[in-house]
Amino acid sequence: MPCYNAERFVAAAVDSVLGQGYRQVELIVVDDGSSDGSIEILRGYGERLRLLTQRNQGPYVARNHGLQAARGAYVAFLDADDWWREDCLERLQTALAACPSCVLAYCGWQSVGLPGRRGEPFVPPDYEAEDKAARFLRGAAPWPIHAALVRRAPLVAAGGFRLDLPTCMDYDLWLRLGVSQRIVRVPEVMAFYRHHDGGQITAQQWRQARNSWLVKRGFVRRAPQAVAHLSRAERRALIDGGLLRRGYDNFWRRDLVSAQRIFRRALFTRAWGGGDLKYLLPAWLPAPVFQWLVGARDR
Repeated sequence: MPCYNAERFVAAAVDSVLGQGYRQVELIVVDDGSSDGSIEILRGYGERLRLLTQRNQGPYVARNHGLQAARGAYVAFLDADDWWREDCLERLQTALAACPSCVLAYCGWQSVGLPGRRGEPFVPPDYEAEDKAARFLRGAAPWPIHAALVRRAPLVAAGGFRLDLPTCMDYDLWLRLGVSQRIVRVPEVMAFYRHHDGGQITAQQWRQARNSWLVKRGFVRRAPQAVAHLSRAERRALIDGGLLRRGYDNFWRRDLVSAQRIFRRALFTRAWGGGDLKYLLPAWLPAPVFQWLVGARDR
């Protein structure tokens, strides 16, 4: 569990781990240079958790730090503002024990704090029943970071999380582990993701889209055998076409800052058709002009 200035939520996250029905749990919390009261809250748990500290380097460095210290046969990741249902680890571990060849088990989740249908519980599909490479490349991460239990040995062999991008490194890890090895689903909602500071999340959408696109390209470059059954056109539609779709998603939500930045990058991918140019070319105008044009179109 990486923790950075999470004093509002960290106790609930820790309690959800310590309250698991599966009792053989080692909770390692890596404080990432918090300047609030997080450390004091964590120290209050005494020997019920292992508290490691580091200077502020981000959650992926903290997760790797915790992974190096872990001693169990399985590893799960939980952020300091999220939580698990009390039988989450037990159900995931049971699924892995029943499938010795599976590298990880994943489950359903719910995003709490989002309006409308975006906050409804979601159970992902059985990815083993379809083309995993195509499915994983079509979207973003197939499950959030806290909705999976992983065998530690292959996780360590994979090198843990890569650190060359600030986001989407969990997506990169799931691609590397899940596409070429067996995984198993537990079709229940047992992981809960807490959304807060929604304006900041919206402001980062273009970075998420760019980093997801870079992760996909890097995966195909480093593991060509995993996508050898896909034609070049299919790979372009999944990867570059996916970036363009992210641009349209943000455009129609009127997150024009993200849409403009994504459209600019998408223009160079050649995954667009003639009809897309009326959106891609104006994105090269200054931001106020682009936003004014869209606003005039809305009126």
